[in-house]
Amino acid sequence: MKKYLLFVFVLLLMGCDNENFSNNNPYLPNYSFTYNINMNLPQYSSLQFPSNAVYINAGNTGVRGVFVFNTGSGYVAFDAACPNQALSSCSTMTLNGINIVCPCDNASYSLFSGQAAGMQYPLKQYRVEQLNNFNLRVYN
Repeated sequence: MKKYLLFVFVLLLMGCDNENFSNNNPYLPNYSFTYNINMNLPQYSSLQFPSNAVYINAGNTGVRGVFVFNTGSGYVAFDAACPNQALSSCSTMTLNGINIVCPCDNASYSLFSGQAAGMQYPLKQYRVEQLNNFNLRVYN
């Protein structure tokens, strides 16, 4: 019984580390970037409300830009490049409600989970830090 409790405790500790998540995908390179979002600006104001997303394609943000999404309990950011395709002319995803769709294979990925049914790799996720009520920082 003691070994079982120790094992469960170790698993819980390993599962609570937000700063060291795996973001590796053989199709998508890793780029370091930081992008600040002011939700008082018109192009980002929809992020103040749950279930809204914005696409950001500013210089060096991600591989093909970044989708930032308000889950209602926080914010998530995912790369706009199709995670199960080599980079090509069709590998920039498009927003469709609470999903983003890869035009290469029509796979639909949930912005809540980053997953698509039957696909090997989830969306490439980036970190989001809420600086205050109206400012976010997305970074890798």
